[in-house]
Amino acid sequence: MAERSSLVRLQDEYDIEIDWRGYELHPDTPPGGMLLADRFGKERIKAMHAHLLRFAAGFGITDMRPRERSPNSRRALAIAELARDEGKLERFRDLAMDAHWRKGLDLESDADLRAIAAEAGLDPDRAIAASTDERYLGRIDARREEAESRGITGIPTFVIGDQGVVGCQPYEVLAQFVEACGARRKRA
Repeated sequence: MAERSSLVRLQDEYDIEIDWRGYELHPDTPPGGMLLADRFGKERIKAMHAHLLRFAAGFGITDMRPRERSPNSRRALAIAELARDEGKLERFRDLAMDAHWRKGLDLESDADLRAIAAEAGLDPDRAIAASTDERYLGRIDARREEAESRGITGIPTFVIGDQGVVGCQPYEVLAQFVEACGARRKRA
């Protein structure tokens, strides 16, 4: 999505490494998800969706499907940890984001999670097993505790040292941030 294009550009232009860490923003979301209007109110959701569509269009993404329901992402995040262990995190993450935001798939559905895992090169049976494995779920809990201890309240949040930038940001904002934190431009 939009953040991905900025991150790819940052990695191309700056000497940085990105360590994506899945974060369960709303751990209180029940299985089956929650209507966003119930969490934020109908008027705010309309404004959020309009902003999301405009922002994505600025990156050439015109096939976004703003969601009315926020899924419980815990199982998908656990599968992402399996993907991390198998060196397939970036591919799984990209496919899961596209499945949710562009294809309208359900990140709680075993069938959809299996399909995403298989396309990412993961064994679908292992992926579904990982989605409830305490080793992976423990990592999700530890990441949430770390994020909360840092005061992180939104996703994505870009962190370098003890500084952060919250939200999907234009490339220029992220470039200023990494430079302020000491990142060096790569030589051409």
